[in-house]
Amino acid sequence: MARQKIVVIQSRLGEREVDMYRAITFPRGLVGYEDKRRFCLLQIRESAPLLILQSMEDPTLGLLVADPYAFVQDYSLRVGNADQKLLQASSAAELAVLVTATIPPGKPEETALNLLGPILINHKARLGVQVPQMEREAPDRVFIHALRQEPCPRG
Repeated sequence: MARQKIVVIQSRLGEREVDMYRAITFPRGLVGYEDKRRFCLLQIRESAPLLILQSMEDPTLGLLVADPYAFVQDYSLRVGNADQKLLQASSAAELAVLVTATIPPGKPEETALNLLGPILINHKARLGVQVPQMEREAPDRVFIHALRQEPCPRG
């Protein structure tokens, strides 16, 4: 069994204990935060579809993220060989995909997923990289409320 090294970090969700074994290193940082390299994923609530990608270096930097496939079944992205190599992945199938979500203040019904800047994570190697998608034919973002299905009428 691997030894755990638990550290306490300040996060957007308050003080949290994080197993350093679960920390994710982003060798290039994230777009707009290139100097931040160490992150962890925090659950908001046990059943919530959204997570916080929390900087372990800056308690004010926590990005709301989600698995795009939970909302958009036909989401596709391109991963170049250099990114795959950086992530130490032999195939894209080894990678978890996350996208950022935004909730405008006071307007939760306008929650949107940004499909242009997916974040790829190799959980085995504990490495992550953001891979901007420049040539997409699909929408740049999708509003979560538009994806909800209407309840089936009772018959």
